[in-house]
Amino acid sequence: MNDEKFDVAVIGTGPAGLSAAVTLKIRNKNIILFGSRELSSKLEKAHEIQNYLGFPAVKGGELAENFRTHIENLGIEITEDQITACYSMGEYFSLTSKANKTYSAKAVILATGVNFGKPYEGEEKFLGRGVSYCATCDAPLYKGKKAAVIAQSQKEEGEAEFLAEVCEKVFYVPLYKMEKGFSAGNIQIVNDEVVSIEGAMKANKLVLKNGEIEADCVFILRDSVSPKQLVPGLELDENHVKVNRQMETNLKGLFACGDITGLPYQYIKSAGEGNVAALSAVKYLGK
Repeated sequence: MNDEKFDVAVIGTGPAGLSAAVTLKIRNKNIILFGSRELSSKLEKAHEIQNYLGFPAVKGGELAENFRTHIENLGIEITEDQITACYSMGEYFSLTSKANKTYSAKAVILATGVNFGKPYEGEEKFLGRGVSYCATCDAPLYKGKKAAVIAQSQKEEGEAEFLAEVCEKVFYVPLYKMEKGFSAGNIQIVNDEVVSIEGAMKANKLVLKNGEIEADCVFILRDSVSPKQLVPGLELDENHVKVNRQMETNLKGLFACGDITGLPYQYIKSAGEGNVAALSAVKYLGK
C-alpha cells in the first residue's frame, strides 16, 4: 500500500482529467493522476478539431502534444496504473489498482470517458463470485484451478501469462486479432464470441457462440471499468454519471467530468468540466 495520502486522485488522461490536474496543480494540491502517457487514443486519432477555442482546425495529435507539454511544464506526472475499484471510506477514498496497489485520497475526480461496452449477461451477477477485472489481484484465489480470460487488447497477454504460472489451465478469448501465440503450454486460445457467464452460487461457465468453457473463474480484462462497477453506490443517469453543475456526484468528495457525464462528447466541453470539477474539489478540501 502507498503510504502517502493525496489531496485528490484524478482518474483519466483525456482533456477532462488533464484540465482538472492542471487546475489542481496551480492550486497547490497534492495530486496523483492515473492514466496513459499516450493520453487519449480518441484524441490522438482525431483528424481535425474545429471548435477548440484558440486552436483553429487543429489536428488531434497536435492538440494532445500541447496538452503533454502543458502538464510537463507544471511537473505533473502520469501514473500508468489502472484503477479497478474506488471505495468511499468516509473521510477519504481507497483506490485499488490492476497492479494490486492501494492508494488513498481525500477527494477523487472521475474522468474516464465513455464506456460503450455493455456488461455480459451474468457479469454483474457474479462479480466477486467468480468474475474479476484484475488477474494480478485475484489470481492467488484460483491456484491450481481453471481460468477463462476475456481480453480486449494485446496488452492483456501478460496477464494471461501470469495466470498460467498460477492456474492449471487458462482459456484465453481475445477480442482482437492476435499476432502471436503463447509460450506457456497451459494457455489455450479460443477464438469465439462471448455470449454469457453462468453458474449457481459462483460463476463456473463461460458460454460462447460456438461452445462452452468450464472454468472456476472468468477474468474480464478491459481498458476501462464502467463507473457503476468502479465506484459502489455511484448514482448513474442511464450510462452516464449523474452530476450537478459543480460536477459533484451523489458521493461526498467524488466528482466527475467529461464524456463520462453525458452529451455532448466534445473536447472543449470536457476540458471546461475538468476545470469546474477541480475547483469544486478545492472547495471541498477547504471545508
